[in-house]
Amino acid sequence: MNDGTGSHGRTPRLVAAVRAVLPRAAILKVSDINGSDAILVVSSRRLKVRWVGRGGLQEVRDVLGLRDRPDVIVGSEISLAARALATESGLGWVDETGAAEVAVGNIVVSRTGSRRSKAYQPSWSPAVIGVAEALLCGVPATVAAAAEATGHSTSSVAEALAALSKWGLLEAGASRGPRSGRRVVAPDRLLDEYAQAVRELRPKPELRCGVLWRDPLASVKQLGEKWDRAGLEWAATGTVAAAVLAPYLTDITAGDVYVDARGEADLRNVARDAQLEPMDGGRLVLRPFPTQSSRRLATDDGGIRVAPWPRVYADLRQVGVRGEEAAEHLKEVRRGE
Repeated sequence: MNDGTGSHGRTPRLVAAVRAVLPRAAILKVSDINGSDAILVVSSRRLKVRWVGRGGLQEVRDVLGLRDRPDVIVGSEISLAARALATESGLGWVDETGAAEVAVGNIVVSRTGSRRSKAYQPSWSPAVIGVAEALLCGVPATVAAAAEATGHSTSSVAEALAALSKWGLLEAGASRGPRSGRRVVAPDRLLDEYAQAVRELRPKPELRCGVLWRDPLASVKQLGEKWDRAGLEWAATGTVAAAVLAPYLTDITAGDVYVDARGEADLRNVARDAQLEPMDGGRLVLRPFPTQSSRRLATDDGGIRVAPWPRVYADLRQVGVRGEEAAEHLKEVRRGE
């Protein structure tokens, strides 16, 4: 997939994003461009600008670690945590939603922007998401292995692997057939693309339930035992799962659990099986499993079923600044295993 970050794509996007947030009267000129970096002149003020892809927390940390860091970073949709860190560090930022926070000399820009309403990428179907989820969990990039792991048909898996290869996320091997292999060539980019697709294609049904929540992990484990007795599949995700896989947050105020359900009626039945009371603003959120692979790749850790770590990572990124920090911590823990 061409995300516009190649040598021919990032430059016009970087310039266009900066131009879009400037006042109409401002004059912008391109002085120099070298790869992801550019020198822009705005009303006689020279700015060092760098393209950072989507613009997550890690990308900002990488920029802050540079000896000669830019004045402004530009991304497609810089996350809340990345924005906060950049602002705290005196680093200006601009993204393609029209949001910006820049204070360099006499150039001061502050815009909120607007989140895109269109789907992130129509080709990111549940099957493609499921296959990407499996690959990130270490499943070999072959049709046979991915089909067994995800439960999708071999034809669906073959199409998904072909799409991921076309987008430059997989590199095809020389052999052919259902057991022929590819390899992930950009794990971090695959995780980022996958997480973005998860956000855009997140199932809408959910049911909030009231819980006392004195000990979130113990509470979820007790609920899980009730679902186990009822023969229902379930898996914690978000902050609860992160507390199991890679503890980071000291205070878990809410929890998300995937359960064996399709719509709201099923969710209410699942809640009833665990003696849970639906409640507006409840701390526990029940959601249907988003993909077959999320269900099949869930693991047991000390009596708590947890969703596959890429799904937990993607869900954490939707919790807010602290959630994204926990997501980055989870990624680093998995990277070190």
